[in-house]
Amino acid sequence: MPEFKQIVINTSPIISIVAALGDLSVLQDLYDRVNVPFEVSQEILVDNASRFAAPEFEADTWLSKENSPLEISPFLLNSLDRGEAAVIQLALDRKIGTACIDESVGRRFARLSGLSVTGTIGILIRARQSGYPLSMKDAIQKMQTRGIRLSQAVIDFALDRTEE
Repeated sequence: MPEFKQIVINTSPIISIVAALGDLSVLQDLYDRVNVPFEVSQEILVDNASRFAAPEFEADTWLSKENSPLEISPFLLNSLDRGEAAVIQLALDRKIGTACIDESVGRRFARLSGLSVTGTIGILIRARQSGYPLSMKDAIQKMQTRGIRLSQAVIDFALDRTEE
């Protein structure tokens, strides 16, 4: 029986994927369910002054968007921003093994919580390796044009893994 692939995703990967590819369809191709905490939806739709990625996010009705706030552990809330804390909490509550977080502190807390972690670059690498038609160089350039910062080490890793 094939594995049911789920992920809980944070705000910055959603925005970064839209910047890189123009929409979020790559997530639908890679995962059976993409879970979005209420707090992440609020960051994209309410707290996002530029509203970049909001139309694409709203249009994707296949995303599993939570309708109400989570009861988040005070430990997570005191250590992380609300979106990252909610991603980890939802993953733990639903026993979803993978969190998609770009920020290093959030990734560290997710790993300490027993979760597997991926981020925008990990999603793009996986997509490319699965045959999704994308140029990693172009995706990185588009993200940087939108002001998304990537370290040279992350860029080199992405280009090496996709042989670009």
